[in-house]
Amino acid sequence: MKSSGNTIFIPGATSGIGLGLALRFHAAGNKVIVGGRREELLRRITAEHPGIESVVIDTADPASVTAAAGTVRTRFPETNVLITMAGIMQPEDFHTADFLSTAEATVATNLLGPLRLIAEFTEFLAPKPDAVLMTVSSGLAFVPLPLTPTYSATKAAIHSLTCGIRVQLADTGIQVIELVPPAVQTPLMGQENSEQAMPLEDYLSEVMTLLETRPDADEILVENVKFLRFAEAQGRYDQVLSLLSGH
Repeated sequence: MKSSGNTIFIPGATSGIGLGLALRFHAAGNKVIVGGRREELLRRITAEHPGIESVVIDTADPASVTAAAGTVRTRFPETNVLITMAGIMQPEDFHTADFLSTAEATVATNLLGPLRLIAEFTEFLAPKPDAVLMTVSSGLAFVPLPLTPTYSATKAAIHSLTCGIRVQLADTGIQVIELVPPAVQTPLMGQENSEQAMPLEDYLSEVMTLLETRPDADEILVENVKFLRFAEAQGRYDQVLSLLSGH
């Protein structure tokens, strides 16, 4: 992925990593379109950061995805990068059936959302110079957090999906990249001040450096996520799962 001169659509960029990357990409000389459900928040972001554009989108709603994608393709026909950032993470207790509504919402946002976006943009991106499809998984794709089983499962699915898509699209001009965050100090699961999570600005800086120095990378792995990413390959899976279980 080239570091500047792109037009980047980021659904799920109203807070946390998504907003942070939007601002970093904008500062690096890219045109950025942020997407999110809350129109007032989008207005605030565009007002505070002149040059950033916005589109209302709820990735859990198929009609909203279709409408937003049409808006992006029409208003910003030069768009060559899609980052499927939107996601939710909530605890679940599988002892009773009460977990199901949370699980269904998680699947709708974290798995069906990216699939809908990819369906809307693949043919659009294919002929574009320097086209990029960036998915967002998690270190928990490789060792699950028992407190959030469905979140972890959707991120494992995103990793597998990304690997398959990369092979299928190898005959197009689309570069397929997987962003694999560790725990980061964001509103996700109330981790803003967690000592176990990586400071957001540190994470963003390392990601931008990796994108600049490794433009052909398939996976963007900061040092903090390698503990999870390579746990199974290094024979540490059970140990790490026990650690994530609080044992």
